[in-house]
Amino acid sequence: MDIPRIFNITESAHRIHNPFTPEKFATLGEALRLEPETRVLDLGSGSGEMLCTWARDYRISGTGIDMSQLFSEQAKLRAEQLGVADRVEFIHGDAAGYVADEKVGVAACVGATWIGGGVAGTIELLAKSLRTGGIILIGEPYWLRLPPSEEVAKGCGAGSISDFLMLPDLIGSFGDLDYDVVEMVLANQDGWDRYEAAKWLTMRRWLEMNPEDDFANNVRAKLTSEPKRYAAYTREYLGWGVFAVMGR
Repeated sequence: MDIPRIFNITESAHRIHNPFTPEKFATLGEALRLEPETRVLDLGSGSGEMLCTWARDYRISGTGIDMSQLFSEQAKLRAEQLGVADRVEFIHGDAAGYVADEKVGVAACVGATWIGGGVAGTIELLAKSLRTGGIILIGEPYWLRLPPSEEVAKGCGAGSISDFLMLPDLIGSFGDLDYDVVEMVLANQDGWDRYEAAKWLTMRRWLEMNPEDDFANNVRAKLTSEPKRYAAYTREYLGWGVFAVMGR
């Protein structure tokens, strides 16, 4: 069980696998008014930066699930580095359908709502692990402005324009599911740059170290095309944020 190899390569040096920065995660933790010993479930936890830093800074405990074997191992190492390995657990597995054995105060899916077939299905899944009065976190892209064509939308990594909503519509969609939006923290352009541009040096270094690898042509093609694609499309049209919601 693993994610496609290209992601394990391009994001192998990332601690955060989305456009958030460490400062944004700190802001989110503070905004949620996290109490010590709050249990947090993170589906699609990547390299574990959110859980590990929150365990260090806010004394939460929690569990992260991720399909990437590499990222799961990096998460365990990060927990050891920060001295919180006794407070957080990372499981290499499929987060789709995962329900915690013990109810949690915060249930999160920060950038992987495909595990529930979209926002609505992911909220429904997370709610199964949530204690009464708990908070659900959803990390999701939205359009900064509507792409003028389907081609532009695909350049942003979307299948079509309809894949994402404008920010007001995304916020409104939570209300349609009978949830109140109680907080949000949005990525900024610097966060996007750090997430996307950091991949380019990683790819270049990987190519230098693996010139004979059967996958080298794929990585070379991506390194050649990605900087221009990102500057022309994602950077101009796509936003990203984490939204905290509570059931009505």
